Amino acid sequence: MTKFLLDTCVLIWYFDDSQRIAPVKALITSENSDIFISTVSLWEILTKIRKETLFLNFDKLQNFLKMCAFHELPITNNYLNAYKELPKIHNDPFDHMLLAQAITCPMRLITGDKILAEYSSLVMVI
Repeated sequence: MTKFLLDTCVLIWYFDDSQRIAPVKALITSENSDIFISTVSLWEILTKIRKETLFLNFDKLQNFLKMCAFHELPITNNYLNAYKELPKIHNDPFDHMLLAQAITCPMRLITGDKILAEYSSLVMVI
């Protein structure tokens, strides 16, 4: 079983059934994949909804995630320790925590952000 962590943008694309997810949709739905969603992504989505920069029904997203049976990945001290050691190549604190989680577990981080690939070979850019 291969573990994957979805970046926030990938989670949103998957929820919206966007064409941008096409390169990894089969991977996400495969029985051989364990898919994780970080609490950080849910926090980022709520932050954007509250700032009115993202228009998405959070309750529907939560129900969708339950149907998908994705694993929720909380923030722990282990991830915070990895977070503080990351170089400052990228300025997004949400992405930094996702990277710290992926590196610590370890698991592949699926993202649409090419800059994140500079951190680790665990980053899969679509």
